[in-house]
This record gives sequence, structure tokens and C-alpha cells, in this order.
Amino acid sequence: PSTALTEAGGGDAVRPLCGSAAHPVGNPGGGRRPDRCGPPWGLPDRGDVIVEKAMVHPTSILDGGVVLGDGTRVWQFCHLQAGASVGEYCTLGQNVNLGPGVRVGNGVKIQNNVSVYQGVTLEDQVFCGPSAVFTNDRTPRAPYPKGPGGYLPTLVREGATIGANATILSGLTIGRWAMVAAGAVVTKDVPAHQLVAGTPARAMGWVCRCGHRLDREFHCPACGRQYRMRGKIKSFPKP
Repeated sequence: PSTALTEAGGGDAVRPLCGSAAHPVGNPGGGRRPDRCGPPWGLPDRGDVIVEKAMVHPTSILDGGVVLGDGTRVWQFCHLQAGASVGEYCTLGQNVNLGPGVRVGNGVKIQNNVSVYQGVTLEDQVFCGPSAVFTNDRTPRAPYPKGPGGYLPTLVREGATIGANATILSGLTIGRWAMVAAGAVVTKDVPAHQLVAGTPARAMGWVCRCGHRLDREFHCPACGRQYRMRGKIKSFPKP
């Protein structure tokens, strides 16, 4: 995006992101990172399910190669497909589906009836509201499946919120601490801290990492954080 909102003092620009190219989820080299980013790598991987200090409801199904981090809770009727990886202290509500190889960071909350399909990555502290919808194919046809090689990857960056019943088209990036309103249909990338709503989703303003809307000076009236804009914006959307 041509504009970017960052917290004054650089706090939003220095921390490496779980799942980004610079800081991928997991640690294929083995061993747990000092910052505990991602699931508990370094445990033996024999294609079996790795669950250490996590809670899984007996009605849920975990396929081979699934990894759950410490403190994660998986509730009723979930299905985690082969190779899915979930970080520490996450919550997966009822009837959540994770596609093959999906990566979920630490502290993520996925509410009821959400399917995170193959090709979607959720970084740390992402919130997915009930029945939020992800896709991985923009031109699906039943008799012409593309397979994983034809899926468009979607990245939801650290701290972003996807509202209830929102739809995220494939191949997009939802920026850090962005907020997608309930029922929105997102058809293009969303910059960090931007609030989008509607069908198709459009910019409605900017939000703090605490979730409150910023004023015209990019100040949060709730927690006092101050932000700065890099680049130019044509106008500040009306409340």
C-alpha cells in the first residue's frame, strides 16, 4: 500500500512477525526460539500428532503431523488437517477447520464455524470472528480443480481482526492491527491499522492496536497511543 500507519516511536515497525518472510512460523532447524514464536518446534516429528500441554476436546479430529503449542485449546467438532500448526495459547472455537499445512501463530482466537483453508496464514494475536470466511481460489470450478499449486496465498498479519461473517478473497494481505468489520467483503489488500467495512470493503478510518478508532490526529482517545502516517492520504473518512 502507498500509505502506512505506525506507532510513534517505531514500536510497530521493529518487532519481527511470526509467519512473515523474515520470521517464518516454526523453526525447521530445531529447538525452541528464545522469543517462543510459533509452536513448540524441536519435538520429534515422525508424522504423528504433537500435543504438549494443550487441550483438545474428544469430539475434534487431528490428522497426522498436526502440532499444537502449549496452552492452546481446541473445542468441539474441530478438524485440523495434516501438517497444520497452531502456536501457543490459541483458542479454536466449535467447528473450526484448518486446512493442510495451515500456519497459525501465537495467541490467535478463531471463533465458531471458521474454515482456514490451505494457503492462509494467521500471524500472532489475530482474531477471527464467528463464521468469518477465507478462500484460496478466485475462479473455482467443480470439474477443474487447481490443486494446492493453484491456490492464492492469503496473509493475515499480527493483531488483525476479521469480523463476524466477513469474507476475505484469496491472494490478499490484511495488515498488522487492521480491522475488518462484520459482514465486509474484502477484495483488496488492507493496510496496517486501517478499518474497512461494507461490500466491497472500503476504508472507514484507522484503529489503534487496542481496537479503538483514532481521531484525525491519529491519536487514540482510549489508551493514549499516538501514530504517524507514512505517505499521503486523499481524505480522512467521516465517522
